[in-house]
Amino acid sequence: MARPRPEPTDPIAELVESLLAELGEDPSRQGLQATPDRVARAIRELTNGYGVKPEEVIADAIFDQDYDEMVVVKDIPFYSLCEHHMLPFFGKVHVGYLPKGKIIGLSKIPRLVEVFSHRLQIQEQLTREIAEAIDTNLAPKGVAVVIEARHLCMEMRGVETPGGHMLTSSMLGTFRRDARTRAEFLDLVRRAPDV
Repeated sequence: MARPRPEPTDPIAELVESLLAELGEDPSRQGLQATPDRVARAIRELTNGYGVKPEEVIADAIFDQDYDEMVVVKDIPFYSLCEHHMLPFFGKVHVGYLPKGKIIGLSKIPRLVEVFSHRLQIQEQLTREIAEAIDTNLAPKGVAVVIEARHLCMEMRGVETPGGHMLTSSMLGTFRRDARTRAEFLDLVRRAPDV
């Protein structure tokens, strides 16, 4: 006989329990007893970017530096949930900027990606938000962000087309105005890493 589950205290867990029952499942059966709490914890973790301000993430990691060549951080892995179906999309983010007297600590760029990807998102918006946060907080000559991702909402439902990748870009400042700068960034992103 299945043991009764303790009363959920998290409102999301309560909703998940109701969802399981609505699907025709028995939330008290052994395999599902802890599922509402697990799902609630997972959803809260996957959306913990709402309470984080980008300027707080990078404020203590902007440094004066007389460096005027392109800085590129590529292949930053990310996972997010699409705001339309709450299904995962995931892939890699490539970020470049042209400093104007200031640089940002290397670890802060992946942290910005995490902040924005841990919200319900669409890829186009995620791309733009990362670029705008760097532009606003660092004030470089330009910022470029390219994201390539797979979307389970397309692979698991709807057209059910596995393996397709979506590419989005946001080019600000010099990257938007100067085709050579944009081309240099895109060439660097396409290159296989030598390390």
